[in-house]
Amino acid sequence: MRIFDCFMYFDEDLVLDVRLNYLDKYVDYFVIVESCFTHRGDLRDLNFDIEKFKKFKDKIIYKVYEEIPPNIKEINENDDEVIKNSKYIWNAIFRENGQRNYLIKGIEKAEEDDFILISDVDEIPKLSDINLKNVKEKITLFRQDMFYYKFNLKLPGIDWVGTKGCKKKHLKNPQWLRNIKSKKYPFYRIDLFFSDVKYSNIKFINNGGWHFTNIKTAEQIKHKFESYLHHREFDINPLTVLDIEKLIENKTAIYDLNLDKRIEKIGHGSKLMKYDIENLPDYLRNNLQKYKKWID
Repeated sequence: MRIFDCFMYFDEDLVLDVRLNYLDKYVDYFVIVESCFTHRGDLRDLNFDIEKFKKFKDKIIYKVYEEIPPNIKEINENDDEVIKNSKYIWNAIFRENGQRNYLIKGIEKAEEDDFILISDVDEIPKLSDINLKNVKEKITLFRQDMFYYKFNLKLPGIDWVGTKGCKKKHLKNPQWLRNIKSKKYPFYRIDLFFSDVKYSNIKFINNGGWHFTNIKTAEQIKHKFESYLHHREFDINPLTVLDIEKLIENKTAIYDLNLDKRIEKIGHGSKLMKYDIENLPDYLRNNLQKYKKWID
């Protein structure tokens, strides 16, 4: 059984470097999909450079997503703000889902019993404590700690289920796996027979890795939020680079994740807490000098 680590990429070279180096000894292939478009629909230059990661050249399967989703909603001048916001957000979701589903192109040569991991690039599964070959359940979900700005600044109170996995024979498509509810339902539930997101045959991996979000400069964070339209609230209530620098200095998250489905969530973030470096990925621990700018 081979392991395929599959994820989308935007410009996160710092986190990608940690991911590739940490997971190298556990996985057989890295599948990376980059889009020609932002989630706004704007054309963008491709950022991935194999020369930066040539150490992993034989393991990397890189794909470019060039398609425009067929269900994009046209935004009209006479749309009111509620309708306009809804269309903006749904269009961003359609583009993101399309890019994620394109990961399937990178596993075409995978065998039916090969194990497929689906994540965002900044969601790194902890594979040191589990042998995926021994997993009997249909679906595996990784509960991960979440970090902001620095590799060791943790966002408290968040049970982030980022990385999800299954054997290729069970994979309907990558977005299907992403959408699966982070809850194990009783097998006798009748609605399980009619649901694509509720399952009982699930294995949860506690202490299952790290979600390193916004490990970037203030300028890079601003660019990210301007490009990702499911952060529509950033258009309505924008932050300047100085605003973001102040949040970084005060060790405060940008917004409250518990309000993630609402537009008005900027400025309600929790205070970040120091995380024991000994619990970070071993590659990070062994290369603290290399990443010293990103350790608090």
